[in-house]
Amino acid sequence: MRWGLIPWWADDPSIGSRMINARAEKLNSKGAFKDSFRSRRCLVLGDGFYEWRKQGKVKIPLLFHLKSDRPFAFAGLYDVWKSPLGPRLTTCTIITTTPNGLVEPIHNRMPVILSKDAEAFWLDPTIEEFDRLLALLSPYAADEMDAYEVSSLVNSVNNDSPDLVEPATSPQPGLLFS
Repeated sequence: MRWGLIPWWADDPSIGSRMINARAEKLNSKGAFKDSFRSRRCLVLGDGFYEWRKQGKVKIPLLFHLKSDRPFAFAGLYDVWKSPLGPRLTTCTIITTTPNGLVEPIHNRMPVILSKDAEAFWLDPTIEEFDRLLALLSPYAADEMDAYEVSSLVNSVNNDSPDLVEPATSPQPGLLFS
């Protein structure tokens, strides 16, 4: 799948660059996500996510992860867009919610991390109990998560290496979480 949801009805695929995430509270009302929320839910696998702490004019990247260091699933949506030229393109987005106590000092949103027990329910396309689905889209427990500063290499999409998840060699004072 390609990152950035392009709704099936879109005329222009560039809309996907603005659809990299979807607010949980708007899934039932925003046209770009409504159909996918009803029948095209997916899991986006990961083991962490980045947010940037602002300190003056400097943005310091942090990696948020589970204390267990186990992979997890973000709640996601997908859609299939058919280009006027013929090829189909499957695209996706992750869902965000209000932050938990760990993320809140850094950012006003966080991705929805589903519990293992919720994954099968989220994926079941026959589920039409939207209130129960929406109830899954809450902040993950802060006491089960941790964060640490990483290299500013994450600030460029041109960088793709294991170094991006390594703790920064000279962290800023007061920026590490435990």
